[in-house]
Amino acid sequence: QVAVVESGGGLVQSGGSLRLSCAVFGNIISIETMAWYRQAPGKERELAASITKSGSTNTAEAVKGRFTISRDDAKNSVYLQMNSLKPEDTAVYYCNVENYWGKQYWGKGTLVTVSS
Repeated sequence: QVAVVESGGGLVQSGGSLRLSCAVFGNIISIETMAWYRQAPGKERELAASITKSGSTNTAEAVKGRFTISRDDAKNSVYLQMNSLKPEDTAVYYCNVENYWGKQYWGKGTLVTVSS
């Protein structure tokens, strides 16, 4: 049984910062890619940022220069540092992890609300 648990969401004013954390529990072998997706009200889920086991990152254009993804494999964790937040960053943020065989696991999400 594998559980993916996000934390760190909340309400923040425009221009503020938040740090999201995601921890993976259970018997998951060989985590490869870890990622943060987000889904704004009325919109489809989209990739915010991802990081491979080797440390290569991919960041969506909308958040490039403001969001930074990092991971700690010793803790089976991934983080998303979000700076200079904008109201349009308001969304539920989901953690996604993929193992060596391509199986993906999702968290239940954490809500980030940015007030103007």
